[in-house]
Amino acid sequence: MKQEQPLNHTVCRPQLMDIDGFDSLVELALNMRCAWNHAADKIWRRLDPEQWEITRNPWGILQTVSRSRVEEVTADPEFRDTIAELLKCKQQFKEAPGWFQQKHANSTLTGVAYFSMEFMLGEALPIYSGGLGNVAGDQLKAASDLGIPIIGVGLLYQQGYFRQLISQDGSQQAFYPYNDPGQLPITPVREADGEWLRLKIVLPGYSVWLRTWQVQVGRTVLYLLDSNDAANFPAHQGITSELYGGGLEQRLQQEMILGIGGWRLLHELGIKPEVCHLNEGHAAFAVLERARLFMEQTGQPFEIALAATRAGNLFTTHTAVKAGFDLFPPALIEQYLGHYAEQRLGISVEQLLALGRNNADDPAESFNMAYLAIRGSGAVNGVSQLHGNVSRSIFQPLFPRWPKTDIPVGHVTNGVHMPSWDSPMADKIWTQSCGQDRWSGTSETLTEDIFAIPDAQLWEFRAAARKSLVIYARKRLTRHLAAGGAPAEAVDEVHNLLDHNFLTLGFARRFATYKRPALLLHDPERLLRILTNPQRPVQLILAGKAHPADQQGQELIRKWIHFIRQSKARKHIIFLSDYDMLLTERLVQGVDVWINTPRRPWEACGTSGMKVLVNGGINLSELDGWWAEAYSPDVGWALGDVREHNDDPAWDAIEAEALYDLLEQEVIPEFYARDDQGIPSAWVARMRESMARLTPKFSASRAVQEYTEQYYLPAAQTKQPPAQAGGFQ
Repeated sequence: MKQEQPLNHTVCRPQLMDIDGFDSLVELALNMRCAWNHAADKIWRRLDPEQWEITRNPWGILQTVSRSRVEEVTADPEFRDTIAELLKCKQQFKEAPGWFQQKHANSTLTGVAYFSMEFMLGEALPIYSGGLGNVAGDQLKAASDLGIPIIGVGLLYQQGYFRQLISQDGSQQAFYPYNDPGQLPITPVREADGEWLRLKIVLPGYSVWLRTWQVQVGRTVLYLLDSNDAANFPAHQGITSELYGGGLEQRLQQEMILGIGGWRLLHELGIKPEVCHLNEGHAAFAVLERARLFMEQTGQPFEIALAATRAGNLFTTHTAVKAGFDLFPPALIEQYLGHYAEQRLGISVEQLLALGRNNADDPAESFNMAYLAIRGSGAVNGVSQLHGNVSRSIFQPLFPRWPKTDIPVGHVTNGVHMPSWDSPMADKIWTQSCGQDRWSGTSETLTEDIFAIPDAQLWEFRAAARKSLVIYARKRLTRHLAAGGAPAEAVDEVHNLLDHNFLTLGFARRFATYKRPALLLHDPERLLRILTNPQRPVQLILAGKAHPADQQGQELIRKWIHFIRQSKARKHIIFLSDYDMLLTERLVQGVDVWINTPRRPWEACGTSGMKVLVNGGINLSELDGWWAEAYSPDVGWALGDVREHNDDPAWDAIEAEALYDLLEQEVIPEFYARDDQGIPSAWVARMRESMARLTPKFSASRAVQEYTEQYYLPAAQTKQPPAQAGGFQ
């Protein structure tokens, strides 16, 4: 399948209905831009309001809606005009020069390949778990907004990450629904003659065929590989079955497919990016395949090929502890990559293992994917200022005799794609004050514009957002309780829970011990008094999953469920199961205060608290990750003494008391201190400062611009060997 010229590949879009105007609906539904540009929401809601409310999947709606329903709505002239206007706007967006074209018109950068194990783009494509996928998805979206030539490479999981249900005894139950490709907004990549573009990857003793799929993300493209090909042995069809599922062997297989298969896919498509961006070490094998192709094209040995190509590779680490990196036993590496090393790279297994070890002479040392990524990359960065410093400590053994401050690990603090996380009400506020193109990288007056909004308008917006969240939370809890077999009286009780006038706290994240999700439960009686104070009532909405193998995390969920079922707490606190992107959206749009309590410095960055900024929410967080550089007393509240205490129970108790004190003495009084117009002026002032100063700074737009100017452009300007020059074809 090797070709000197780019393949004339096409995207297969099945014609499901021969109805005039249906192709236009297909074109809109197959672009993930509809996950953050909500102009088309009314179309899908009109076609099937119930399914839209649950799935937010336009493509799935088109697969299931009846012909008569489509004919009915497309016969409406107003409906057809709406579609025509959406397509016009879509085309204008595609053709308009973005920030990159305007600011770097003469740049030699024509392509960045962005590799990630997961991408969170929307509920319609559930191939994500949490933070890593959040960052990857938001950066692809921001690249589309800014016109940066990034192309994504990932895996299509047959089941994705698990879905959660809480049983009657408070236990987490894990379910793995099948990701039917026909219901997902993806299309097979086909060659000019209609053949499905498939890759053949050699594994020990057998070969695996990989199918290729394309996802349109605005102006950006994401390619996905999966092993569920009928030509594969049944056991091998399941290699890409689960995200972060299975054992070490399956993880290694997946990472070989992502790294080696992913770079080979780009080659087959005729795509020759100057930059390869590894979002975590899972895709580190891409540096080997990139070097191998250079060897094939130039006849140079591996050492020269790796040295020649590494300047174009960037490794972003998201891990704050050494134990978080993927480690593989030497025997497993030899089994799966021994032939590849000797026959394709021309090096010994020992030489390959040395690339992933601190001590090359220790035959028992595991193979560390982060070490391979570092040795194969010209630049390395952490994802917050604090994490950059932590990463220099973690990787110091690879740089003996170097002063810690000189270890070549920089940082780009993560940001979130604000259009993906703002509510319709927030979007209206920002549009009125800052303009439609505020996240395009061209606006420099966002901070000043937000300060011009009247207090009354900001407070009205927040009150409406809180009310919307309460309504949504009741609906979701009702549905999940019924699905879990709860008694009818428990289901009926839900409409009495929560009050949209109460101060609303949010805590939602992965239930892992280092995130201390039970810190608020340190003194249950004190928490009860805080929540049920009749003069200043408070309500708390919780959500989160624990990994199916993490028994400690699951026990923390049970602890909360049992507390919630106490009669005094029942109306003031709920746990919403199956924490996913849709639930995240609604929570960050509606809560007044977002609480985060990790053990410093184990939160590399954290992005959940960034999502409340655009919606007028305020953060109360440990001084870790992004909050360590964002916090000041006028934008939120902080926990911690900027020192590290590991997992000391005594320190946890101190911080729990400090958290209660903050709530009782500062947060709650400020929320309920109203002026003559019923507005909490001090609260609105803090909210305004947070929105104005922090939202632009912690947006994915800012982060991707930094990656472009600090890493991508310098890498592209580095003299590249002729065989590596070029860009997207």
